[in-house]
Amino acid sequence: MKRRKRFGLVITTISVLFIAFVLLPVTWAGAYLFFDPPSTMLMMQRAAEGQTIRHYPIPLNRMSPHIVRAVIAAEDANFCSHHGFDVEAIQDAMESNQRGGAVRGASTISQQTAKNLFLWPDRSWVRKGFETYFTALIEFMWPKRRIMEAYLNAAEWGDGNFGIEAAARARFGVSAADLTPLQAARLAAVLPSPNRWSADNPGPYVRRRAATLVQRARVVRNERTASCVLLMDRPEGQ
Repeated sequence: MKRRKRFGLVITTISVLFIAFVLLPVTWAGAYLFFDPPSTMLMMQRAAEGQTIRHYPIPLNRMSPHIVRAVIAAEDANFCSHHGFDVEAIQDAMESNQRGGAVRGASTISQQTAKNLFLWPDRSWVRKGFETYFTALIEFMWPKRRIMEAYLNAAEWGDGNFGIEAAARARFGVSAADLTPLQAARLAAVLPSPNRWSADNPGPYVRRRAATLVQRARVVRNERTASCVLLMDRPEGQ
């Protein structure tokens, strides 16, 4: 009887762990492959702080290609070539931090998408562990186009604006499809601290950063490093 009870407990424990760490996350990620979440943990936090949330998810084909190239230039130059984690960027960040320079992060767009869609805003090791798991999951289950689309629809751009459509309307009075290279660069420039920096009324830092990103976005286009997302950037015949 004791052996049967222990065996039953083991089976129950394994079943619970399988459901909690495999079945539910896979089902959740599978649902978000086709549908945008109506809200995220960060949106709910900002709403609790009194902000009015504006969030208008749109498909990737209604976003300007300039914003795709700008965020790749700003946030994740190797987005199309890595599998969720940019080892080279992580090593560079660690070396820079060890030298005592400005603290650098190395989160990829895939990692930020996993954090934004599935997790809570926190810097704990527990959350980082879940972020790693969900990053690997979406990289395995989703095409790069969907990861970029989900990222641009969930990113925070300050003052309760979430997603590129809300940001474009609020900052420049245009739709995401009509963003110019400079407007896209300014929006990408403020992504690290969207509640601190302004895209529509930029200070010296954002102006300099945006000018740099306009140039880098041209390199992204010319070198086709956004080709996993933008069909127009793919070589002919592919």
